[in-house]
Amino acid sequence: MPLLHTLPNATRLCQRRYNSIKALQAAFRDPSSPMYLAPGTKGPASPGEYELPSQSTESFGVLSDAPSLDQILKQGRTKLVQAGFHHPTIWEQPIAWGDQDSFQHVNNVQYVRYFESSRIRWMMHLGIRLGGPAKAEALSKGKGISLIIKSLNINYRRPVTYPDTLLISHKPILPKEPTQMLDSNSVNIQPPSDPAALLLTSSAFSVSQQAFVAHCHETLVWYDYEKLRKSVPGEEYQTAVWEPYLQKDSAGKE
Repeated sequence: MPLLHTLPNATRLCQRRYNSIKALQAAFRDPSSPMYLAPGTKGPASPGEYELPSQSTESFGVLSDAPSLDQILKQGRTKLVQAGFHHPTIWEQPIAWGDQDSFQHVNNVQYVRYFESSRIRWMMHLGIRLGGPAKAEALSKGKGISLIIKSLNINYRRPVTYPDTLLISHKPILPKEPTQMLDSNSVNIQPPSDPAALLLTSSAFSVSQQAFVAHCHETLVWYDYEKLRKSVPGEEYQTAVWEPYLQKDSAGKE
């Protein structure tokens, strides 16, 4: 590109930068500006040292109020337990700003990771019941007999936006009965004909909305990682899977 053509563009770019610096300096001198610096004072050395005004944190609503947050978290956990989930397996998933897409809500793909994190938490508790921390670690790392996911289906009910926190939990479903969800619009999954299969259902509850925002149906398969083939688990595994859900009240137990 000829030099004569690049000079005007460079001049305009410098002018814009100069105007931006002037505007920033003016904000520092303006007492009504949140960036105001009184004469003789210095600004923060880094953005991390800057403290937002109290009204800025209040704009985040209930999530900035710790007592209120604790209360609605407890209400959300109670809703999950009432829906048949086991209290200790509830996964707390904070929503990050970057989880949103151009439609200004959490991207649908993100839920796959959310439900995955909840499923791993559920598997860790299953491993504890099977043989303690060592068995839980083996189950989560694919050592010996463990679980591998075959398929999943997510039903989206409500959009989620930042800031929010989702409470998610998994529970098993009897192979001989259709998947029962929390609303009549949910899609049922056919019972598996494979004796090595394990059906799980999970739900995501929005703390801010105090409502269920998504449900997930998953088919897992018991797999022997030493023999590299599917495995039909014995009674020990079946008992460990169902033990928490045979109790009348699992709320509050850790």
